[in-house]
Amino acid sequence: MAPPKPQDDITPPVLYFNRRAIMRGAAVAASALATGGLYRLLNAKSEAVVATRRLAGVTQATPRDAHALGYPVDEPMTSFADVTHYNNFYEFTTDKDGVADSAAGFSTAGWRIAVEGLVRRPRVFSMADLAALGAPEERVYRMRCVEAWSMVIPWAGFSLSKLLEAVEPTAEARFVAFETLHDPARMPGQRVASLDWPYVEGLRLDEAMHPLTLLATGLYGRELPPQDGAPVRLVVPWKYGFKGIKSIVKISLTATQPPCTWNVRAPGEYGFLANVNPQVDHPRWSQATEQRIGETGRRPTLMFNGYAEQVAHLYAGTDLRAHF
Repeated sequence: MAPPKPQDDITPPVLYFNRRAIMRGAAVAASALATGGLYRLLNAKSEAVVATRRLAGVTQATPRDAHALGYPVDEPMTSFADVTHYNNFYEFTTDKDGVADSAAGFSTAGWRIAVEGLVRRPRVFSMADLAALGAPEERVYRMRCVEAWSMVIPWAGFSLSKLLEAVEPTAEARFVAFETLHDPARMPGQRVASLDWPYVEGLRLDEAMHPLTLLATGLYGRELPPQDGAPVRLVVPWKYGFKGIKSIVKISLTATQPPCTWNVRAPGEYGFLANVNPQVDHPRWSQATEQRIGETGRRPTLMFNGYAEQVAHLYAGTDLRAHF
């Protein structure tokens, strides 16, 4: 949410949470939804510049290539100020407007990502190693949050498939699991039990290998700021934003479906696939429309967030109402 077909018969690993923890997470999500709808009316922001370096070597796709990959968006991009000052990143704080301040000064020096599991060439990558896989490409993608707000963001990065090809998945690999840094000393939100830490996510292998699936290292031509997931995050534009795990430190290839933080916390509300689908409502709100940050009024939500032409074939024969 790889060549394998959807695994309708796989049950995610069962993890138990007490009722109080579940209710706390539900309250946070409901509050976030309300905030998203009122944000632009109540919290106008200046075009403040986040102190990040320019991202070296960013290449812009030609119009023909961009059309083929399905990432041009004929819609206004969300302002740099909003993209960098309205963020969900519970590792720092559950306050969207406060993430930038809470994450200020977060150092990513010496960052490493371990890639392991069902691969022939397990490896620990530095950021320089990632850069050597290819120059970052600009990808302008819609981003749709499960809370029903959305943005259009010019990311920079490269297809996750490049990294996976470098480690050579084995024939048994069917899923890809991701893990965020766990460091409460540097990430103050991890000092409280808003979620179980570390944050984890997962995709089927065919989803991970799709050319639209991006490992992002920048946005707006700059290095990712901490509040947006520095130094490297996942972007899967046809899925809800919580699938876009941030500050990744580990990637594992597995034979079975990995646990995912929100799917485990509230499986009746957050599915493993988590494809954007206006026909399947969240139990507590409609997904038929969304609030684009920077606009007044709501707009219809597009199936697969507007990327159906590129990705619908991945789910042929899957009941997307039952497997959300």
